[in-house]
Amino acid sequence: MSGSGTTADDDPPLQTAVWRLRSRACWTDAAALLEPHAGTDAAAALQRTALLTERCLYTGQGWTEAEDALRTAEAVARSDDERGSAASERGHLAYASTLLAVRDRSDEASVALSRSAALLAPASPARPLLDFRRGLIAQNLADSPQSARAAFRRAHAGAAAREDALLLSSTWRHLAALDLREGELAGARQGFAESLRIREELGFLVGTAPALISLAQTAEEPEAARLRAEASRLFRLLGGVPTWLAPYLGPPAPRAAGTD
Repeated sequence: MSGSGTTADDDPPLQTAVWRLRSRACWTDAAALLEPHAGTDAAAALQRTALLTERCLYTGQGWTEAEDALRTAEAVARSDDERGSAASERGHLAYASTLLAVRDRSDEASVALSRSAALLAPASPARPLLDFRRGLIAQNLADSPQSARAAFRRAHAGAAAREDALLLSSTWRHLAALDLREGELAGARQGFAESLRIREELGFLVGTAPALISLAQTAEEPEAARLRAEASRLFRLLGGVPTWLAPYLGPPAPRAAGTD
């Protein structure tokens, strides 16, 4: 669905609207569209939680709103798949809190993702995303690149099989980061280029600046300078998100009222 990063012509109008807002860093507005359904619809509650957690990761703000959305998602979950997906969202929010040094919740993240793995069926559509999130913990919290690579490869294969383009762009990017860490410049460049291509095709503007900066690490001048300049333009256009790009790209322009 559009809220997860695909753009099929027959997407429901609600999902198309959610995707357009999300891709432009308007997570609160996107979540508001789902709020009327989140109290009874597990899928809407999970999607709303994911949006608000993504806002936390990109801006470092909105933790209370994300926690409230997560509790709603956990409350309305009924099946093992829904409960497993809610546990995955809890693990991801705890990961974000730990990564951004808001509060160390690394143990909670690991426990929640393990619970998710126990609840989700092997063929569950939520498995590839769970594998990706386990890879993030291995890569960025546990400093275990081998475990991270294995998890990212599982997620990559699952995303390809399910035609989840946005997740595929993320697995390309993180596998490329592992290649770069190991000095495999050609593999890193290919992965970063594929990630950027997908995000540009989807129109995922908020994720395009990080993809440009990543690719610039593998490019020679003047191409690297061109990529950084384009990343800087998008960063300012979106009002300075992701916030963690600020040290590399300078101060953002003020954001328009009504956006995150």
